[in-house]
Amino acid sequence: MTSAGPEVAPHPLVARTTRLDRDLDLVTVAGSHGVVFSRSRTGFGGRGVAARLPRAEALAALASIAVERPNDQPGSGPVAFGALPFLPGADADLIVPELLVRRDADGSRWVTTVTPAHDPAPDPLALLDQIIEDTPAPGTEPGPSSFEVRSSRPPSAWTDAVAEATARIRSGRLDKVVLAREVVITADEPIPVSTVLTRLAQGYPDCFLYLVDGFCGASPELLVGRSGDVVRAQPMAGTAPRRGDPAADARLAANLLASPTYRHEHQVTIDAVHDGLLAFSSYVDYEPEPSVVAMANVAHLATSVEGRLSHPPASVLELVEALHPTPAVCGHPRAAALEVIAELEGMDRGRYAGAVGWVDRDGNGQWAVAIRGGSIQGNVARIVGGNGIVGDSHPPTELIETRAKLQAMLTAIVRP
Repeated sequence: MTSAGPEVAPHPLVARTTRLDRDLDLVTVAGSHGVVFSRSRTGFGGRGVAARLPRAEALAALASIAVERPNDQPGSGPVAFGALPFLPGADADLIVPELLVRRDADGSRWVTTVTPAHDPAPDPLALLDQIIEDTPAPGTEPGPSSFEVRSSRPPSAWTDAVAEATARIRSGRLDKVVLAREVVITADEPIPVSTVLTRLAQGYPDCFLYLVDGFCGASPELLVGRSGDVVRAQPMAGTAPRRGDPAADARLAANLLASPTYRHEHQVTIDAVHDGLLAFSSYVDYEPEPSVVAMANVAHLATSVEGRLSHPPASVLELVEALHPTPAVCGHPRAAALEVIAELEGMDRGRYAGAVGWVDRDGNGQWAVAIRGGSIQGNVARIVGGNGIVGDSHPPTELIETRAKLQAMLTAIVRP
């Protein structure tokens, strides 16, 4: 497997897909430097880079790849993965892995290779055997024994920014803004990414596990998915830290559902997603009442949205571009919120709160909101957590909530 690829494939490529008759851990397939996108063990794990495609050219480039032994399931043949930046319109490349294992919801498994057409056809099963032999099992790699954890910005400075944001909201300049803060973890040895992913998968089994170009995490939120002409999303907005006590957490869930502030914040995000999808659809509908989705560290208000796309259906990349960033990670109105973020947040979000996921040659795909994650490079990890700020937000309480959200990555990384 090569570790880097060209800007655009300089020669014709061919994708070959073969059924796989044994189960494999997708994180083991990816190792610490591949790609992962999965939920409840359904999804992808891959290695190598057959092509690196500018986002605007990704669909055309995927369609130019010849396909041998195709099947008609979404995600078959060549698939491109990306972790898009938060800022709308920012440049981003998508990666087509050289070797990709797909596990479907029915338990069936497939392996796809993407190689130059003039090269001999590889033996995908032999390649997998070599990967398994050469890759330490996740969780068994020797890792760091000591860690330094620090905020990039003093917590008091962040709460001052929250106070300023609430004042602007009360003045009528905007309804909501999301402010985030960064924590940097420095270890005495390289941080094993595959071990971090395995811990996240164990602790957050219902989240989207992701790894693209060193950016990894476990997101609870589906930004948008497309399968044929069916489109789905599950926006989340309105969050509270969990305490680990069943009675207290039951009261927390009831309070989330009963809170006019959280319900309004949630409805603003639902409306934005609904209206964004409706422009591409014959119909879109959503659940009449939100549900409470409980994670190990926090609970969210969530609502499922589903619709039928007009024909010809828009690609999932078009839908991502139309929806991102939602009020859940930016604020409302969007333009005003982006201005406040740029002025008050004091950092470059990079890929945090962007979109992470995959697209196939037919425009199908799934993209999650890139939260509960961070970038890991060698012995340094940068993780970010953010909160939706409204007019009556209490800065110290917002700081506590960011700490709860940061726990997902902190506990997956900081283990001597």
